[in-house]
Amino acid sequence: MSQRFCVYLLLDTSGSMRGEPITSVNIGLKAMMASLRQQHHALDSIYISIVTFDSLIKEVLPLTAIRNIVLPEIVCPESGATFLGEGLAKICQKVDNELNRGLDAQPLLFVMTDGKPSDTLAYSEVLDEVKRRPFAKIIACAAGHKADATALKRLTDTVVSLDTMDSSTFSQFFQWVSATVSANQQNNNSALPPPPAEINIVI
Repeated sequence: MSQRFCVYLLLDTSGSMRGEPITSVNIGLKAMMASLRQQHHALDSIYISIVTFDSLIKEVLPLTAIRNIVLPEIVCPESGATFLGEGLAKICQKVDNELNRGLDAQPLLFVMTDGKPSDTLAYSEVLDEVKRRPFAKIIACAAGHKADATALKRLTDTVVSLDTMDSSTFSQFFQWVSATVSANQQNNNSALPPPPAEINIVI
């Protein structure tokens, strides 16, 4: 079995993401997959899993090689909380169950939310658990003006923000995710590629 490079996406599907934002996320994910599939050497080595969180935590894409991925259409409920803590706990469980620590490369985790955790206690409690997992990088995205970048800073030092939540901006974000995956897959722990103008690094 060859070394896998696993990428986990944890995406907010709370009620506030309904409408154009989640449509834009779906467009962005398609752009990301198109970009990754251009790297023929990586088709069987990069694996992606997508978990969504609102009031429920859903694994919408099990860990799958990009060659075999059929992207699901991600949808939002009409209303729903932002259970980011529970979502991160699900990611920790998946890493424990799916990662071959002796063989697989250190995974990447991307977290995107347009709000702040509703489950504040669970979020606080899971932070140390996340940091015990062997992530090469954790990158968090605060999407839109209502996103709480301060809460995300407790999870990781690498936080970016999006001023708008349209399809162009999300496509740029997911293209940047693709570039980050590619750079790290070829050189684990490499520096982040420069983000496009639509993406702001939160200091």
